[in-house]
Amino acid sequence: MSIYRVSVHRIQGTVGYQFQNWANTYSCRPEFYFEPASVEEVRQVLELAKQRNKRVKIVGCGHSPSDIACTDDYLIRLNKLNRLLQVDTKKKQVTVEAGMVLADLNEELAKLGLALSNIGAVSDVTVGGVIGTGTHNTGIQHGILATQVVAITLLTAAGDTLECSDTVNHEIFQAVRLHLGALGVVLNVTIQCVPAFKIHLQQFPKTLTEVLNDLDTHLKQSEYFRLFWFPHTDKVTVSYADPTDKPVKTTSSWLWNYAIGYYLLEFLLWIRSIEQVKRSDKAFNFDCLFKQHVSDWSIPIMQIRPALEQLKNWLDSNPNVQAHFPVEVRFARADDILLSPCYKQDSCFINIIMYR
Repeated sequence: MSIYRVSVHRIQGTVGYQFQNWANTYSCRPEFYFEPASVEEVRQVLELAKQRNKRVKIVGCGHSPSDIACTDDYLIRLNKLNRLLQVDTKKKQVTVEAGMVLADLNEELAKLGLALSNIGAVSDVTVGGVIGTGTHNTGIQHGILATQVVAITLLTAAGDTLECSDTVNHEIFQAVRLHLGALGVVLNVTIQCVPAFKIHLQQFPKTLTEVLNDLDTHLKQSEYFRLFWFPHTDKVTVSYADPTDKPVKTTSSWLWNYAIGYYLLEFLLWIRSIEQVKRSDKAFNFDCLFKQHVSDWSIPIMQIRPALEQLKNWLDSNPNVQAHFPVEVRFARADDILLSPCYKQDSCFINIIMYR
């Protein structure tokens, strides 16, 4: 199908555009694809959709391993609404347009001597997408990324603009902080930042039994604790990440060590320890260079032992099932965001990845 641009209701739309998510697991051909350059153009798309009884989906960078952005109707990408709008140095808060990519935000914050207190493994994602899909990292003192949001400007399907925060439109705020694209178009996001910091990364070997027995200690010992369990074994790599004043010090990436080189170096890597010091966002991020199927489960934190034990027993009893990648286990603090996987409970995330 050829791709061509048409003028629809005073705004330029694209016909024949095919959206494909990053992992190439889902795709769609919307009737019209739009890249609005202003709030008024977004409003025009919504008005057109209302007139023609069409659904509208918003897409960021396509990193969701699901079909959440797919539609046969209208698809909007906010990549042209990507500005840093306001900086409150006293409160350490920034307001950005929802189409800003997190990697760009990280650099802008670094110039200001600020940082996000916690981010996920990938920064090639938009601010609106990160909060809308419940993106998380790890650290029982920290919530999902949306908990860093203190205010949101929302454009509803009716074309109304709502300012939402803890003090204004509170109930809507608690819903729109994890909106799944269902409540309108998030235009602007105000984020609570922290002073820029570096992270000291430490990785060392343990057994799964040891880690589960001492889980509370690990959660208290490291601010950004996570673990990587090697399926078909009892081996675990424990990862501690904590703020530090030490100078930057890097080594080879854990992605190479624990993914690409896994089968070749499994035992040697398990018995050695690794230390690095990086700027916070560089420490939280890694470049995922392979296509994948991924399944990320959220469960109450007190269920981690039975869940991992059941998963281990199932793998042991099904030797023909080969795990491609260490199982990553992360943690997040309870919150009061209505659709959050951590709603009113501390949670554990179990991440399973298979190569494609």
